[in-house]
Amino acid sequence: MALQVNGEQRRCPSGLTLPEVLQELGYRPELVVVEFNGEILPRSRWGVQTVQESDVLEVVTIVGGGS
Repeated sequence: MALQVNGEQRRCPSGLTLPEVLQELGYRPELVVVEFNGEILPRSRWGVQTVQESDVLEVVTIVGGGS
């Protein structure tokens, strides 16, 4: 299926949950925040949130650091 990730068309298998899609696309789910179709999706819903054709994801990677 095709979906939009960070403004780019990407393809992945259908029927996957959000964490599975993230892994398929090369992300580490524990290190990202996701906006799903315009809404910040709480991590508690990720396991039940399936991703459908034409969904729009904005994936932001969490980067640690210090001063």
